[in-house]
Amino acid sequence: MRGSATDPTSTPGHRHRRRTAGPLACAALLLPLLGAAPSHAAGSSTTRLQQAFTTAAADHHVPQSVLLAVSYLQSRWDQHGGAPSVTGGYGPMHLTDARTAMAATEHFAGGTEDARGDAARAATRPVVAAPADQAVPARLRTLPKAAELTGIPAGRLRTDPAANVAGGAALLAAAQKELGEPLSADPADWYGAVARFSGADDTATAAAYADEVYDVLRTGEERTTDDGQLVTLAAQPGLTADTAQLRRAGLRTLPAGDTECPRSVSCEWIPAPYAQFGDDDYGNHDLGDRPASQRIRYIVIHDTEGAWDGVLNLVQDPTYVSWNYTIRSTDGLIAQHVKAKDVAWHAGNWDVNSRSVGIEHEGFLASPDAWYTEAMYRSSARLVRYLAARYGVPLDRQHILGHDNVPGPTTSTIPNMHTDPGPYWDWRHYFRLLGHPLRQTAGKKSAMVTILPDYAANRPVYTGCTAKGEPCAAHGSSEVRLYSDHDVNAPLIKDIGLRTDPTNGVNDLSSRVSTGQQYAVADRWGDWTAVWYLGQKAWFENPREEPTAVPARGLVVTPKDGLASIPVYGRAYPEKEAYPAGVPAQSVVPLPYTIPAGQRYVAGDEMPGEYYYAVTFTTDSHRVVVGKDLYYEIQYGHRIAFVRAADVTLRGAGR
Repeated sequence: MRGSATDPTSTPGHRHRRRTAGPLACAALLLPLLGAAPSHAAGSSTTRLQQAFTTAAADHHVPQSVLLAVSYLQSRWDQHGGAPSVTGGYGPMHLTDARTAMAATEHFAGGTEDARGDAARAATRPVVAAPADQAVPARLRTLPKAAELTGIPAGRLRTDPAANVAGGAALLAAAQKELGEPLSADPADWYGAVARFSGADDTATAAAYADEVYDVLRTGEERTTDDGQLVTLAAQPGLTADTAQLRRAGLRTLPAGDTECPRSVSCEWIPAPYAQFGDDDYGNHDLGDRPASQRIRYIVIHDTEGAWDGVLNLVQDPTYVSWNYTIRSTDGLIAQHVKAKDVAWHAGNWDVNSRSVGIEHEGFLASPDAWYTEAMYRSSARLVRYLAARYGVPLDRQHILGHDNVPGPTTSTIPNMHTDPGPYWDWRHYFRLLGHPLRQTAGKKSAMVTILPDYAANRPVYTGCTAKGEPCAAHGSSEVRLYSDHDVNAPLIKDIGLRTDPTNGVNDLSSRVSTGQQYAVADRWGDWTAVWYLGQKAWFENPREEPTAVPARGLVVTPKDGLASIPVYGRAYPEKEAYPAGVPAQSVVPLPYTIPAGQRYVAGDEMPGEYYYAVTFTTDSHRVVVGKDLYYEIQYGHRIAFVRAADVTLRGAGR
């Protein structure tokens, strides 16, 4: 989706390092030192947060290691400048306050993109009413409860990291007492309280959350936070939790459903309806037979632009659109809506829809400090690893796409394509969690690069998060800006398909590359690197001391000898002769872009032209048409694109 230029917290409606230290003998330690970091000077400006964990653990009789691990799963120990998360969670402990969490917009609010993306059927233009008011769940009001338990004012719990940690410790201690468990010095005895801390009201989600916390306890973590605090959690690899406590927690059981999720996450079946309505209309997805009928090539990452309950109401509306999964921010609960064999309407490009799975994440593109929790990142990564293994999807940025990487299928659709999850999604961290960290794969003189800035340090200026033209809050970003020359005062690269002049707007993708994307090197000048991008030579700052890209190895395409330029396509459809009787041939019309002779673009899959014909509620007329023409997927601009294999030469790049 395209991020709204509003503040979602007030508008209604619509480098870690693994630690290898052995397990600690808990009986031999004083409680405040459980899981403690190496000693530092008490007043050090970089260790205040570590000391806050020590103090809160002692005051509330919670093992410090448990407190640290819970906080890591909530926020990776970051403060986010006191700004709330997408669900109104504050500070290192992600204490939630529903007054900031009840924004309710919806993903396809603009009404300009056809999420199905297929001209063979009329575009879906749903009219969506604002969700009805409902009771605020307990998981969204933990900050007021922490204020009651500690006597610390709510305002201070939001803005003071030490107070926030104390509030989290008080909540853990209260949960332990409610379970009838002692305030033990042994981290193994706190599994039930950790599960309750998640705010989940069902056993599966609470257990999945607690399992993640105990995984952090066993592996250990160390990182410098967003405000320069060094925090360390020593590893306890032999730790075994008392999971039996959860049976006494009084949580509900998720309804049994035939979900397609790994066992390591909690997953609930909340189906999108396949229903007929009106005269000949139906929604909100199409039945299919993937991967037997078509290979699943892509997994598309979205954000919801709305809060959990409202978004779930929308995906259950047959007149709306659909996606395969939604992931909740507070605890990582996954809801599945559409089976992987079926085709959800989520990407705005029918070719990509028919070859992909779409995953929505509770969040807001244009609110950089309405941050995503570590619990959601980890749950998402576990799901994507599972899907990738099951369907043979490579874990790289040619196949794990953002919605903002999906091309417009035709020229007229380009300006209205969506821009989520946007520049504040941490792709570098996400790929670490996927088990495929992005890294250098070639020598320094390679003719190909992978975009790889340091997320926290990389802070390009964006505008339009709260109002058009107004600067967004300074924040880490996965994206790097492109210029027409090796000079920050040079004009930005222009995307002719958008039919607008380029800006630094948060939704303007014309002159931005994203972490993990790969491009062919066009030139170098001092601390600047140029790549081929949208048919142009595009420059970005890439200093040796703080690189924003690293050398890479792979395959590139270039126009065949004798061709002055070649066309670029937004979908890989078969040639006219491939269509059987009864299936209308789909036009193969290029986008307004070309690749001039001599330019090179990084290649992903070679694939046959395919078209899934599905325009009726009954499936007897559905067909997958496969042509003889072959295409290469390429990284063309910020979005992917396709070129005919007959038009290009495939070459290796990198050394």
